[in-house]
Amino acid sequence: MSHYKPYPVYKDSGVEWIGEVPEGWRIVPLKALAQIVNGATPESGNPEYWDGDIVWFTPADLDNENVSELIEPRRRITAEGLASCAARLTPAGSVILSTRAPVGSVGVTLIPSATNQGCRTLVTNPRILPKLLAEMLVAARSELSLRSNGTTFQELSTDSLASLRIPLAPLEEQTAIVSFLDRETARIDALIAKKTEFIELLAKKRQALITHAVTKGLDPNVKMKDSGVEWIGEVPEHWDISPFFTVAKEISRSNKGMIESKVLSLSFGRIIQKRESENLGLVPESYETYQIVEPGEIVFRFTDLQNDKNSLRSAQVKERGIITSAYLAIKPFNVNETYLAWLMRAYDHCKVFYTLGGGLRQSLKYSDVKRLPVVIPPLVEQLRSVDFIDRETARIDLLIEKVQLSIDLLKKRRSALITAAVTGQIDLRESA
Repeated sequence: MSHYKPYPVYKDSGVEWIGEVPEGWRIVPLKALAQIVNGATPESGNPEYWDGDIVWFTPADLDNENVSELIEPRRRITAEGLASCAARLTPAGSVILSTRAPVGSVGVTLIPSATNQGCRTLVTNPRILPKLLAEMLVAARSELSLRSNGTTFQELSTDSLASLRIPLAPLEEQTAIVSFLDRETARIDALIAKKTEFIELLAKKRQALITHAVTKGLDPNVKMKDSGVEWIGEVPEHWDISPFFTVAKEISRSNKGMIESKVLSLSFGRIIQKRESENLGLVPESYETYQIVEPGEIVFRFTDLQNDKNSLRSAQVKERGIITSAYLAIKPFNVNETYLAWLMRAYDHCKVFYTLGGGLRQSLKYSDVKRLPVVIPPLVEQLRSVDFIDRETARIDLLIEKVQLSIDLLKKRRSALITAAVTGQIDLRESA
């Protein structure tokens, strides 16, 4: 930010989140710059109110990081639906702010629209450009959060929003600021998009590496044979193909009497210990209903299969603890534990589990997977594959972590740039 010059003279704004502002700027309440329009929802069970021609936005339609251009919402309502509730149609070029769960997502409408009660629409007057007001609200997110109240969820009242004091630059300077931010944030967003795409490519490479190692082996010159299993394809000729029950048995160790208290969770393909602060919301009356698992065992989350086809559903246990009995826990035998865990991860990536069982399945049991074909190389090759996968995935994970860190830094720079521009910390008059 040091290469941008400041204004020649500043004054105290009298507002903590703003700080000093250029001498020619004013500080005004938001209600002096925009009419605040509340949203509402038509009766959900009345088909005459829904799937009409009127655009109807909710917080879910807004970008929770940047200012979004709002065109197509998830739902539309009819004229009858609009008339049935307190929602109002507002003109294109209005600013929509989410004021409930979460507070602070912002968008600018490109067409006339209405909102639900989780949003407020700000219809600006000629004293401020809508895009500048939207960016101002992005910069004021922390202040908006402080003004919110609620126990089950945060909500920003109309009065608290209306009294928010914001800096107001002359219109010609507003134009320069908006033009600058459009240009610079677009450049940063393009960098973020490229880095995000690179992370996606690395993740795909990681998946392919695991799958190839546990189904094809590490020797590119080995003679292959047809496995007879569609999702496996060819495997090395000397490998065995056996049913799952020959290498893994179901376990169910009761925690009755609270033998163990360390609560574990399957999260993003890893078994992790849940912190006490996370043991909120839906928790059992007693952790005696949980099952005890040991290091080296493998846990599967075979619930909600029909509705969630993206989550990783298996992971290896690294420490003794307890996990919900809704999950399937197995103990490997006649096979290296970590090799089988990586093989199950490959099956996970290939979406094999969703093909098991008959009809529409919401969950699977051990009896549904016990005859699942698994490929078993000689032990020495299992160990080589494990060593290779551990080493290469660690290298890829480190690279992903570094790229993600650079994305986080770009996002922080973007946020700082917006705040500096809309509060007059940098002089952009010549940039026009």
